[in-house]
Amino acid sequence: MDLKQIAKETAKTLQSYLTYQALRIVLAQLGETNPPLAHWLQNFSAGKIQDGEAYIEELFQEKSDLALRIMTVREHIVEEVTDFLPEMVRTGIQQANMEQRRQHLERITQLNLSNPSPTTERQIISDANLDNLSN
Repeated sequence: MDLKQIAKETAKTLQSYLTYQALRIVLAQLGETNPPLAHWLQNFSAGKIQDGEAYIEELFQEKSDLALRIMTVREHIVEEVTDFLPEMVRTGIQQANMEQRRQHLERITQLNLSNPSPTTERQIISDANLDNLSN
């Protein structure tokens, strides 16, 4: 397990996601101030935002002012969220793992109760017969 590589890939994914969030903010702003430009940016961005850096490079070729605006917004976003993001991710994963384990335990418990094995069925019948004899 190469933790350094995992960290690099995670950072790249997060960077692309923040680019996407910056795009959403810019689109909302443009929707209020310049709807035709918002429409153009929406069409231009369709299917291209998977790799944030490649997207920014391509947008620079078309409309550098929009590329700069998106870069500024994503930089602002990262400054606001990076302080508490590691703890939120750690806590989120711990809680999600606990919930997944709980649901799994419930499923296997219900499965065992609804489909008892022949041995379990014999034991239940035997216990019931012993109870009847002692009454």
